[in-house]
Order: sequence, then C-alpha cells, then structure tokens
Amino acid sequence: MTQAEKTARFRALHQPGKPFVIPNPWDAGSARILEGLGFQALATTSSGFALTMGRRDYGVMREEALAHARMIAGAVDIPVTADLENGFGRTPEDAAETIRLAAETGLCGGSIEDFSGDRDDPILDQTLAVERIAAAAEAAGKAGAGFVLTARAEAFLHGKGDLDAVIARLRAFAEAGADVVYAPGLTDMAYVRAICDAVEKPVNVLIFGALAKCDLAEFADAGAARISLGGALAWGAYTTLAGAAAKLQNGAFENLSGNREGAKTVGAFLRP
Repeated sequence: MTQAEKTARFRALHQPGKPFVIPNPWDAGSARILEGLGFQALATTSSGFALTMGRRDYGVMREEALAHARMIAGAVDIPVTADLENGFGRTPEDAAETIRLAAETGLCGGSIEDFSGDRDDPILDQTLAVERIAAAAEAAGKAGAGFVLTARAEAFLHGKGDLDAVIARLRAFAEAGADVVYAPGLTDMAYVRAICDAVEKPVNVLIFGALAKCDLAEFADAGAARISLGGALAWGAYTTLAGAAAKLQNGAFENLSGNREGAKTVGAFLRP
C-alpha cells in the first residue's frame, strides 16, 4: 500500500460501535510480532518507548520520539499512529510543528494531549488546549498522504476528572478538527458510553483499571471505535524480564526451558 492508502485504511477502521484493538509496540521487534499476529494497526507508546531508553514517561525529546515512530512505521506494512505526548511544547505552533514532522515519518496518525507538563497544575486551560488542537488539525490537513489526528483530554489520568468538563473539552476538540477523541484513565463503562454518546467523532478507549474486566462486546455496545493498551504490553514484558532475571541470580534456570520453542514462534514474524 502507498502511504495514502495506509492512512485511508486506518481512517476507515474507526467505526463507532465496531471497535478494533490497536496494541502498542515499543520497538521494531514487538511491532513485527503484533503485525504477524494479525492486528490491523499499531500505536506507539510514550511510556513504553521511554522504558527502552531507561527513562520515565515524558523523558524523551521530540527528535527521539519521531525517530522511534519512523522505525516502528518502517518495520511493518500496516498503519501506525503515534503517541506524540503534548506535542513537545506548550504553544499551538509547537503542536502544529510536531504533527508536520510526524507526517513525514511514515505515520498514519498521531495524538496531541492537553497535559501541561507541570504535575502541580497538569491540565492546560481549555482555550489554549483547543487552540493547540486546531493548529495540529490544520497541520494534519496539509499532510500529503493524510493524517488521522487524535485529541486527548488527560484529566482522569491526573486525578482531575470531571465527566461533564471532559466531555465539553472533547466536543471542543472535535469541533476544532480532531478526527478521534480520547480521554485516558476512564474506569467506568458508563463514562465510556456517556462520552461516545456526546461526541460526534470516533472515541478511543484505554484499557485501564476496571475496564480490563470488560470484553470487546461491551465496548462495542457503549459505542467505542478504538481500544488501546498504552504501555501495558511493554511494562509486562519488562516485568517478566525482571522476574526471570531475579531467579537467575539464585541459580534457578528452569524458567528458561521453554524459551527455545517460544523463540521459534516469535522468529516466524521477523524479517531476514
């Protein structure tokens, strides 16, 4: 597929009430494995990528994130969207420039969030947040192959969640030109349904907290269009590494016995 065809395919996947799962690889190898397992699209994870660099979330530079996105997009033949954090700057111009550069990496889409970068005052003023999405949407509209812009309202992740306020912000983001809206940190399916009912754009839902106990049919019934996992797969992989390595320190090697067969399965998805 051409880049334009990939982007059109990615856009077409977003159907409210028919959600697709978009897992989050953290490197080229995990991207190839997820593609080989049959997923239709992938999304990068800021926390997962930072973990590969030995850093905490928000610990990478824009140039590093874009290089990472280029690597993931180049490793697979399916659409890839990117977690572009808060656009790596506070101004609308910063958000627009991040989207402009992202569209040159082979990505089919990306997200801009309203996190301020200040843990004591984490959520940007709504006027500024909407101006940033409008600028990002304008930049996305100029991408030659197209670009699917996701606008994120981060309040629930930072303990500032008020459903009515988040819905108002997501609606403003949609009116400003976002293609997809996203409020990570929801733990109640009733909130998912309320957002899907209130916003006339596809809604992405993060599997978080109690939502992990719900199945795809429940998300479909609520009206979700896309289901993402954030850094869960990356952190799970690294947690497994830490657990296995801790046992090795005590001379226990039995947990490595199944790795050869597992390596054959994984190896089937890798390029020469």
